Amino acid sequence: MRRGFHLIDRVIAEAFERLPENGLMNIYVKHTSAALMINENADPDVQVDLNTLLERIAPENDPDYIHTLEGPDDMPAHFKSAVLGSTLTIPITNHRLNMGTWQGIYFCEFRRNGGHRKLVITVFQ
Repeated sequence: MRRGFHLIDRVIAEAFERLPENGLMNIYVKHTSAALMINENADPDVQVDLNTLLERIAPENDPDYIHTLEGPDDMPAHFKSAVLGSTLTIPITNHRLNMGTWQGIYFCEFRRNGGHRKLVITVFQ
C-alpha cells in the first residue's frame, strides 16, 4: 500500500454481511509502521494538514535516528504509528457503526511503499 491516509469505511462495511443490533467493533492493524484513526471524511485538506504536522514532528533522514537499517522512512513511520495507534473500537447501534456524520475510518500508511498490510476486525455483541 502506498503512503497516505486511506479511507477504509467501505472495506470495513463489506467485510460483514450484517452487524449485530448492538455491540462493539475492534479494528487492529498488525504492523508497526502503520496506524488507524477516525477523522474528518468530508474535506481532504484535513489529511494533507495532518500529514504536514506529522512530517514536522518526525521527518525522514533525521541524523539523530539510530534505527536506519530499513530505510529513511522506517523510523519516522514507527513514531507516527505509536502516536496514532494500532487499534480502534467503535460502538455498533442499530446494526450500524455509530460514528459522527463527518467521521471516517482511515488506514494510515507511513512507509513510501508499505506492501501488503493486514487488519484484524472483531465484533463483540
